[in-house]
Amino acid sequence: MELSGELRLPRPRVRPIRALRAFRRLLADKEDTRQVFEIMQALNGASTARGYQRLLGAVQGGRLAYERVELAERLSDRAYLQRLPEGSVGAAYRRFIAAERLSAGGLAEESRKARGGAADLLHPYAWFGRRIRDTHDIWHVLTGYGRDSLGELCLVAFSYAQTGALGWAFIALGGVIQALKIGEGTRVAGAVWQAYCNGRDAAWLPGEDYEVLLLEPLEDARRRLRIRRGDRYFAVPPPLRNRPRDPGRGQASVSG
Repeated sequence: MELSGELRLPRPRVRPIRALRAFRRLLADKEDTRQVFEIMQALNGASTARGYQRLLGAVQGGRLAYERVELAERLSDRAYLQRLPEGSVGAAYRRFIAAERLSAGGLAEESRKARGGAADLLHPYAWFGRRIRDTHDIWHVLTGYGRDSLGELCLVAFSYAQTGALGWAFIALGGVIQALKIGEGTRVAGAVWQAYCNGRDAAWLPGEDYEVLLLEPLEDARRRLRIRRGDRYFAVPPPLRNRPRDPGRGQASVSG
C-alpha cells in the first residue's frame, strides 16, 4: 500500500443526507461495501480521533501506536496467513476469507473509493481508522456472526458498542426498521440488540495486538476477550438470515 505524505485530515463533519442516500444504495445491494464507508465517513465525526486517544491509554496501546503496523498489508500476505497454526484465530480467519472470497486488500480498495486519498494519509487518526477497517473480518470470526444480512447487522451493532461510531448505529437501526416493515422485526431486533450488548460487555478489541491475537486459539481468545455467543442470531435458521427482496419495494429486507 502506498501512503500519502499529506498530514492534514479533512475536518470531520456530520452529513446525514449523504448517509441516507448511501444507505438506500446499500439496501439495493448489500455487497456494495463502498456505501458502508460512505455512511461511516458521513456520520462518524470525531469517533476515530477519540478511539486513537483511547488506544494511547490502553496497556499496550502506546507501543501499537508507535509501531503503526498496517494490518491490510499483513493480512494480504498469503504466506503469513498459511503459517498461522490450526485452531487459532488466524486459521479461522484464513478459512473465512477463503470461503467468502474476501481479501484485506479488497476491503481497503473499497474504502479508497469512498474516502479518496484520506484513506491512506500518514496521520495517526487515519492509521487508526484503517486498523478498524482491516479488523472487520477478524471480528466476524471472533463473534461468529456470518456475512448474511442478519450477521452483518449484528456485527455493526457490536462494532458500534466497541467504537462509538454513529455510522454503525445508523446501519443497524436502519436494518431493524426495514425488517419491521415485513414482519421480521422481533427476531432481527432481538439479535441486533444482543449483539450490541455483547460488544458493550466485551474487552475493547481495537486495543488488541492482532499479530499476537491471530496466533491465539480461537476459543481461548473468545473467553479472554469476553465475547459471548450471539444465541439470538444463531436461533434464526440460516436460510432466513438472508431475507428475500421485498417485491413491493425492490429492496433487501434486513440489511440489504
